[in-house]
Amino acid sequence: MYILGVSCYYHDAAAALLHDGALVAAAEEERFSRVKHDYGFPKNAIRFCLNQAGIEGRDLDYVVFFEKPFRKFDRILMTALQTYPQSWKVFRESMISWMIDKLWVGGTLQTELGVRKEQVLFCEHHLSHAASAYLCSPFDEAAILTVDGVGEWVTATYGVGRGNDIRLLKQIEFPHSIGLLYSAFTAFLGFEVNEGEYKVMGMAPYGVPRYVDKVWKLVQQNRDGSFSLDMDYFCFHHSTDQTYNRKFVALFGEPRPRKLQFFTKETGFPKYFGEPPGNYSELCHLNQHYADVAASIQRVTEELLLNLANHLYRETGLKQLCIAGGVGLNSVANARILKETPFEQLFVQPAAGDGGGALGAALWAYNTLLGKPRSFSMQHAYWGRSNSDAEISDFLRQNAIPFRYFDDDNELLDQIVDRLMQGKVIGWSQGRFEWGPRALGSRSIIADPRNPEMKDMVNAKIKFREPYRPFAPSVLAESAEKYFDLSGAQSHHPARYMLYVVPVKENQRHILPAITHVDGTGRLQTVFRDQSPRYYRLIERFGQATGVPIVLNTSFNLKGEPIVNTPANAFDTFSKSEMDNLVLENFLVEKA
Repeated sequence: MYILGVSCYYHDAAAALLHDGALVAAAEEERFSRVKHDYGFPKNAIRFCLNQAGIEGRDLDYVVFFEKPFRKFDRILMTALQTYPQSWKVFRESMISWMIDKLWVGGTLQTELGVRKEQVLFCEHHLSHAASAYLCSPFDEAAILTVDGVGEWVTATYGVGRGNDIRLLKQIEFPHSIGLLYSAFTAFLGFEVNEGEYKVMGMAPYGVPRYVDKVWKLVQQNRDGSFSLDMDYFCFHHSTDQTYNRKFVALFGEPRPRKLQFFTKETGFPKYFGEPPGNYSELCHLNQHYADVAASIQRVTEELLLNLANHLYRETGLKQLCIAGGVGLNSVANARILKETPFEQLFVQPAAGDGGGALGAALWAYNTLLGKPRSFSMQHAYWGRSNSDAEISDFLRQNAIPFRYFDDDNELLDQIVDRLMQGKVIGWSQGRFEWGPRALGSRSIIADPRNPEMKDMVNAKIKFREPYRPFAPSVLAESAEKYFDLSGAQSHHPARYMLYVVPVKENQRHILPAITHVDGTGRLQTVFRDQSPRYYRLIERFGQATGVPIVLNTSFNLKGEPIVNTPANAFDTFSKSEMDNLVLENFLVEKA
């Protein structure tokens, strides 16, 4: 039985294909279209999934959409009418977009895939999230927590999964939303909503949460884990381009200009910014204010999630917790939930946001709706497209790009280790690309984590991005506890997907300056031989040569672009940056 899950028309459109309940392929549309957070109909991602299985649309048994469009339209329409005339632009734009395509997604799926109307199913948004975490987790039963911006009406749920059954016990509805609260601060701090939330998380450690009391004026949490926003500070429910209003600005000051360079007295002025401006001290003070705001919203978000998780434990008594929804990508909060609640094991699916809803919808249909036994547990994130040697060779030869080809894998790995030790930065593309927003050793830029210059070098010359952004350490799973404060590291699935931020042990921080964030933490990825054999061997060889079985890992893309997919994508990114070498499977390209 083949079941295709689809998500689209909000952000991070994606497709995921199951065969007899096991995942065959999953990918977000942006990897193919090259449009960051592409929300359009995922025609390319669907085609990839079908090709991976060697089938066509007419071979599908069911196609499942990740939410219920008419229920979502009801929320948008009701909200617009309740806030009219402020919402007239929202109403106008919603009518245009929904009447053109969003309401008719069922018909689009039938036409594009050649399936019958009765083969198209619809799953509720947060049920898709819940299924995406629980039904591919290693747990036979678990508590479930879903938190995001908004689905149809719902913004958060909690419940229980047992066997192949999911029961959502409580829900919180729009406009009260942790995700939309965090997004308001994302916009206030000068970043793009639905794209820059992780930048806020990266900025937070440079600040002090001195504005926590002010943030609590915006949101109230209750003993039962629920929460509510004071809507007097927000306008996301009636505006097309603003999430907060003047009352919000009166509380926190003027928003951060998008083009303002970020530096504080603690960071100093990065060399690659050029000469310090004449008003350096004034700008340091201003940036510190924004860092303090970031630290404050991050702290309150963590407290809201901890309150939800602790209440959920009191309700269920279960030791396992599955988390999904875009807020599930908040790695700092995840680590605090593990450390500060009675839950002993967490599972966070690597595509926790809306893209992952495609997988959840398909799993819900197979396991819960059709009642099929669970047979799939996600152990890795490598569900995307791979590139064959023939494809890579053709691209390199047709474009007259010099390369070396290695028949001996060991020789190639030795060459890469030597270059890493020389301070080189490597573009590394191998195997099937990752499912979700994190690069996990298939489409990664790697470097030596021991080099104190490497963080600034990669930020300035490779990624062209903000200097406060941290880099992740990829560490052999069995060595993780030597360097990081994560007991039983090999048993924690979120660590496989960079979904925990944990302290770097104090006696190891001087060894790992390039991946240790300003607050002494790292967003680690544990690497296993079975799931990532070639990446594992590379890190293992680097460890044998240096005594440190860790590499610096960041996503293989330039600022504002999706992670690379094809050899052409990889070479284009390599050419536009100051990366030193490019590895495409068995091919090594050096900068001319």
